[in-house]
Amino acid sequence: MNMQHESMPSHAAARASSAVLEGIRILDLTTVLMGPVCTQNLGDFGAEVIKVEALDGDSSRGIGSAVVPGMAAGFLHSNRNKRSLAIDLKSPEGRDILIDLVQGADAFISNIRPKALARLGLAYEDLIAHKPDLVYVSLVGYGQNGPYADKPAYDDLIQGALAIPTLVAEVGDGVPRYMPVTLMDRMVGVFAANATLAALLHRQRTGEGQSIEIPMFETMATQVLGDHLGGKTFIPESGEMGYKRILAKGRQAYATADGSVCLMVYTDRQWRSYLGLVGRAGQYDGDSRLQGIANRTVHADALCDMIAADVAKQTTAWWLDACERADIPTMPLHTLESLLDDPHLAASGFFRTVAHPVVGTYRDMAAPGRWSRTPPATRRMPPRLGGDTRDILIEAGMSAERVDELARQRIVGCAPA
Repeated sequence: MNMQHESMPSHAAARASSAVLEGIRILDLTTVLMGPVCTQNLGDFGAEVIKVEALDGDSSRGIGSAVVPGMAAGFLHSNRNKRSLAIDLKSPEGRDILIDLVQGADAFISNIRPKALARLGLAYEDLIAHKPDLVYVSLVGYGQNGPYADKPAYDDLIQGALAIPTLVAEVGDGVPRYMPVTLMDRMVGVFAANATLAALLHRQRTGEGQSIEIPMFETMATQVLGDHLGGKTFIPESGEMGYKRILAKGRQAYATADGSVCLMVYTDRQWRSYLGLVGRAGQYDGDSRLQGIANRTVHADALCDMIAADVAKQTTAWWLDACERADIPTMPLHTLESLLDDPHLAASGFFRTVAHPVVGTYRDMAAPGRWSRTPPATRRMPPRLGGDTRDILIEAGMSAERVDELARQRIVGCAPA
């Protein structure tokens, strides 16, 4: 397996590298996945992210396989480029410490329920009394101006509320199943990172901070309904909901003579090429179902069945080679295991081995994309719980003796040296 190798950068090297968000400090009170994805994005671009954790840590520290307790795979893949401050925010002393840190922060990002934050004295109005230009980002399950405001939100629940299991059942075996990927959390996390960047840019231009609410339900409703609002888009309505092409039951990997292949015949040109490939070059002009994307969408089920019957006659290798030569979009059907050996991911440096001071060597994934001047980079490995508490508090002006006293009182948590 071909992977790049990367060791933890020195502090000097990290400062010398080009980081577009260098000098931006984020107080990160997020847990599990949606919020940590957001703040990892910001950390990758150079922001200093202080991950404020309860004394027992973010629950994602236990998600998935682990070789060291509290440093499971689920945590490693959404918490690089962060420092960990373990603190009891329910204690007056703990809250006071956080308020002190707010005064030196640029953004405060949390997925704690707004009412719980208010009980802790950490609502937007509380914090701007100490930092008027603070960018305050609240990641919530549902917009706080609707009847779902206080409901708990998890990826599965949001999928259900947005009809995704219903759509899966419609194209599958009738059983409403969740997608086996936490796309709700991950996509909203990226959206929240973009919103934070926009607010920081506004602050740079005007000096004004602001409060931002990013709801999972409404954010992902735009994604689902962007595909499926259909005829209900118009008033009066012009037809049914549901995008027929992606709801075709035959829209799946096609079975070949010896396996499966992913094949997409989409444009007019691709259909002409495909029909020539299977020996029916004249069919396009004589079959109205094929002529134009609107007709093909209406007849998506029948056309998927047509392709399935053709594909079954040849091997996977034949289809991959023939479609490549005919410029018809196709890809192999990976498993999770075979994806690790994908030649494109290898060539692009997607996977890399990194040396963590506690976990040891593990496989990480590079931030995707290419930048000519300000590439994202790994400046810090995912932190141990409380691994940076001492340094953060001393940097904020607290004496080492006071930090030790707070640790003995279980107001803060410090990882062992």
